Amino acid sequence: MLRSIKHLRGYQIHAKDGEIGKSHEFYFDDDEWTIRYLIVDTGNWLPGRLVLISPHALGQPGWEEKIFPVELTKKQVENSPGIDRHKSVSRQKEFELGDYYGWPAYWGGVAAAMPGTVPETASTLTQVRAKENIHQEHGDLHLRSTREVIGYKVQAKDDIIGRVKDFIVEDETWKIRYMVVVMRKWLHWLPGGKKVLVAPPWIEQVDWSEYTVNIDIDKEVIKKAPKYKPSKYISRDYEIQLFKYYSKPEYWLEDEK
Repeated sequence: MLRSIKHLRGYQIHAKDGEIGKSHEFYFDDDEWTIRYLIVDTGNWLPGRLVLISPHALGQPGWEEKIFPVELTKKQVENSPGIDRHKSVSRQKEFELGDYYGWPAYWGGVAAAMPGTVPETASTLTQVRAKENIHQEHGDLHLRSTREVIGYKVQAKDDIIGRVKDFIVEDETWKIRYMVVVMRKWLHWLPGGKKVLVAPPWIEQVDWSEYTVNIDIDKEVIKKAPKYKPSKYISRDYEIQLFKYYSKPEYWLEDEK
């Protein structure tokens, strides 16, 4: 099922032996456009700590109750490698987290797996580390915060058309299937602009230094795209209509190949 990232904030994170906090934001990698970590606000339990949880650690979410159960104990989380909330998460830090928890390395050519599972064909962290030189002291430049990217300008071929409003993820694979773009009204940023969906494969480039998402589609084409209604469930019929409008290959057919 497709779900809004904004709506997934504030979910209670339940360890095997108690609550550890709430989901605050999410990190995704901009190569595969897949959520790699939930950032957990531990509140008064671990003051000042920023905790990363991989989707591989998740059990079956309680969507109605807004709960993410994790196959970890509170002690495991408390003793996990710490990260600096003011710095990017380096690849070396991801190795430390993976070694500690036993999570697979997604950057070694490993396909995305279902939350709570580890693919049998996944390269081990040791194998990946042996193939890769670690020279990323300033952080993994492909790991991005969803909170940070929300608000980026969206540039069509011929004009700026709006801003990033939200992300839509597939809850089985944690792949980002769409960015929600809110169109600007005339020359001003006004509330209530039309919202449309743009899939990551349609993005030509993201200029991270200029906070701009560049889409290789004409402005008028995007303006007339099927309207996205946040309050309405995204059906497959709507998706078929969307991909047909843009004359783009459907991702669910590509995934079957």
